[in-house]
Amino acid sequence: MRVNPIRPARLGTIAVFALAGLLFWVSFSVSGGSNIRTDDSLLQMSDLIRERDRDNARLEADAAELRAEVDALTKRESGADPAGSERLARAEDAAGLTELTGDALTVTLTDAPPDAVPLLPGIPDPLPNDLVIHQQDLQAVVNALWAGGAEGIQVMDQRLISTSAVRCVGNTLILQGQLYSPPYTVTAVGDRDALRAALDEDPVIQNYRAYVDAYGLGWKVEENEDLTLAAYNGSTALHYAGPTE
Repeated sequence: MRVNPIRPARLGTIAVFALAGLLFWVSFSVSGGSNIRTDDSLLQMSDLIRERDRDNARLEADAAELRAEVDALTKRESGADPAGSERLARAEDAAGLTELTGDALTVTLTDAPPDAVPLLPGIPDPLPNDLVIHQQDLQAVVNALWAGGAEGIQVMDQRLISTSAVRCVGNTLILQGQLYSPPYTVTAVGDRDALRAALDEDPVIQNYRAYVDAYGLGWKVEENEDLTLAAYNGSTALHYAGPTE
């Protein structure tokens, strides 16, 4: 009796089933019998983040109450000394701990459309990084406004103080524990002509505005009258690294 040879197609089928069996065995060994494709771990992480957010909100509310008590006690103690009270008021104003009202300039920066194309002849097609706001763009606006004599600056809804740091991860702004997405607004109270001149003269902003013309990044400067910047109400404690034990 002749034995029919095994056809290549049949060999391929056997190999596929053998590989599938090997994959199932490896998957079972790695997972220990549990479902490794479940989203349970992500859901648990999401629940943890929400829980931490609630804790942070409660702690921030408690801290705000304590700061208000400290401020009240400080002002009561300094009330007996008019000169001391005046010095305290000037220090709080300079530190950004009180509201500030006056003529202002507001700068708005916005990402270009993701499908942006060159708007000028001879300009190459944009790379993804050409179409988004970067940390140096925001920092350049803030630094120029300070250099132009700004009495106070607010980024989004956050008043800046001497320890504020404008940082971005990708095109997401991280400022004083809060996350923001574009469009970004930077508002400064001060002499509007001097502020505008400082923006126009800054070389980093000039480079940014070249991309505005080339690819459509957003840039808008608006003037405001009697605009009020909120007082900074976060922690003023300094944090620094220490040696590990």
